[in-house]
Amino acid sequence: MTLWQNRLSSPPANELMEFTESLSFDVRLWPYDIEGSRVHVLGLKRAGILSEEEVAQLLKALSQVEEEFSQQTFAFLPSDEDVHTAVERRVTEIAGDVGEKLHSGRSRNDQIATDLKLYVKRELLQCLRSLLSFAGLLADLAEGAGDALMPGYTHTQRAQPIPVAHYLLAHGWAIRRDVDRFMATYTRSDVSPLGAGALAGSTLGLDPAFTAAELGFSDVFANSLDAVADRDFVVEVLFDIATLGVHLSRIAEEIVLFTTEEFGFLRLDDAYATGSSMLPQKKNADIAELARGKTGRYIGNLMQIMVTLKGLPLTYNRDLQEDKEPLFDSFDQMRLQLNAFTGMLATMTFDYDRMRQAASSEYMQAVDIAEYLVTTQVPFRRAHGIAAGLVRDSLERRVSLSELVSAHPQLGTEAAHVIEADSAVRRRNSRGAASVASVKEQLSRFRRELEGVAEAVRSLSGNG
Repeated sequence: MTLWQNRLSSPPANELMEFTESLSFDVRLWPYDIEGSRVHVLGLKRAGILSEEEVAQLLKALSQVEEEFSQQTFAFLPSDEDVHTAVERRVTEIAGDVGEKLHSGRSRNDQIATDLKLYVKRELLQCLRSLLSFAGLLADLAEGAGDALMPGYTHTQRAQPIPVAHYLLAHGWAIRRDVDRFMATYTRSDVSPLGAGALAGSTLGLDPAFTAAELGFSDVFANSLDAVADRDFVVEVLFDIATLGVHLSRIAEEIVLFTTEEFGFLRLDDAYATGSSMLPQKKNADIAELARGKTGRYIGNLMQIMVTLKGLPLTYNRDLQEDKEPLFDSFDQMRLQLNAFTGMLATMTFDYDRMRQAASSEYMQAVDIAEYLVTTQVPFRRAHGIAAGLVRDSLERRVSLSELVSAHPQLGTEAAHVIEADSAVRRRNSRGAASVASVKEQLSRFRRELEGVAEAVRSLSGNG
């Protein structure tokens, strides 16, 4: 029998039950449902609704239900619409009549929101730990690259020589922003909805601040209507994961390119690559390719919940049942992706000689010719024209650029030295720029910031 059956004169149609059930996916919330129920029982005791004996009976029954779920011996019934119904039904079977008091002052509306926030908090902490580990790996790879050079690209064309470390830290800073987003989402998710009831609270003297503290929330809802209707935290999580997916997809695209024979900058470890079912010579970057593909899935999950929410009136509507599957899916896929991605990057090797060779073209320092002229008071636009003309002349006449620079009346042999790759990189020493010295300073700052965030994450782990 459903929790609401007494209101209706006939049992629910099979078609209704099949279409509206959520147990098939929300069953994973069982640990949080039991945790929330335990604290709700304590709240009922504090309000004088339950006696000491009744509290003991309910807590014992909840522990038995927890054991059954843990041992995978919990027996579901066709009437179990969702995990919340199943838990309450089983508690009542074990504890008898006192089990029917478990739901006093509580609605599935605030119960669902509480379970989901507890789940989100735990998953966010796991994501943060994985992200920090991945960011730390990027820092280690950058440090290991030393002063090795590679081409930097614009429009997928070789643009200027840069340290490999500078390239790796560019992706590191994007991941660092992802960490900030996850942290901010955690803070906004850390608000307990328990005690809001169906929408207007309770007349039973419950104390939402008490249950919030017992559940490890740092704050409690300010408005009961908002507490049960709010799914901003789901949207934020899905946005954060989608943005992280985009960042990882950009890295993945470069791994796919850089591991081709045409580039040859990177080599994947055999354990993190696949072969071809037909072509014996192939070694494929499947993790990177799937990372690009998964990003569309993350973005789709975000769009699904935003479209679901856009026209909902206050407060709870059954549409909100659709918040869980995209949320679970994005967390699940990103957890797998981060593990695979970290392993792939940790084991791949860099062909620094090939990278340096690609970064050694004289033409990649053409802008340095223009900037040299700027230091002699030539306006930049005119200097740019002189440099572009020299590049064109070099290509058309098949004469080295350095030879033409040396012979130019406004440049000469001193200017010819600026188009050497090492010289060009060495002189880009402003804050955040690509000189080896600047990159060392940047790496030090990056590690300090990661350690600061790691400490903040450790402090959250006690209530996550």
